[in-house]
Amino acid sequence: MAAIVANSLGSQPPPTAAPRATHDPFWVRWTLTAVALLFVLFFLVLPLAAVFTEALRKGVGAYFAAVRDPDAIASIKLTLIAAGIAVPANVVFGVAASWAIAKFHFRGKSLLTTLIDLPFAVSPVISGLIFVLVFGLQGWFGGWLAEHDLKVIFAVPGIVLATTFITFPFVARELIPLMQSQGSDEEYAAITLGASGWQTFWRVTVPNIKWGLLYGIILCNARAMGEFGAVSVVSGHIRGETNTMPLHVEILYNEFNSVAAFAVASLLALLAIFTLVLKAFIEWRHAASRR
Repeated sequence: MAAIVANSLGSQPPPTAAPRATHDPFWVRWTLTAVALLFVLFFLVLPLAAVFTEALRKGVGAYFAAVRDPDAIASIKLTLIAAGIAVPANVVFGVAASWAIAKFHFRGKSLLTTLIDLPFAVSPVISGLIFVLVFGLQGWFGGWLAEHDLKVIFAVPGIVLATTFITFPFVARELIPLMQSQGSDEEYAAITLGASGWQTFWRVTVPNIKWGLLYGIILCNARAMGEFGAVSVVSGHIRGETNTMPLHVEILYNEFNSVAAFAVASLLALLAIFTLVLKAFIEWRHAASRR
């Protein structure tokens, strides 16, 4: 009987190795790669090259003249002011909200998480209109603001509020899943060993979230400097006073001053390139630190 079984097993052909799920035919891999490269070329590289080509069409002198224009400088300063206020504010809120959501259980936790995602669901233009409804001259607090000679809409405070609202989720949304995955064991251990709340936060929590925090700050800053819709509604387009860089580009382009418009747009493009390089560097450092 054993011989019969052995002969039957020996007569069967050897099983073939199952094809690897990730091993696609040569032509499939090259086709997908070519499609991806063509997409990047036509929708990213060529538009970016067109911006710098048009900006330098009349020479370097015209380029720097457009950048040194007083209205352009005012728009750059206003963009930096709005980002300089909105980003730190969202960092403070994002860290606090992430800490509360990831480390504690309380009533309203789901509501807080939903509110953090609200700017992703609301159009930037609609958010700008909301601020006009609340702080505009005919808005809920418009009369009181006018009586006390305070301007929010068509002034710097409105631009800062709109920018802060639009960039609201970026830091929190980077930190919440990171903190939830890390758990609270290290914080509990630090408190058990006698550390205070601030010592636990600065010496345990912050080192664990530093790469995610930096990544969220980069995304928040990039969105703050490039925001157009909400800021356009609340700014009033007052040249040299309430125009950020994207709004200044729109005004120059509508005036058929394309060289100056693309010159200022090239500054935003350089900012985007710098942001991508910094993002890639942080991701590389994060991967290296986990090895």
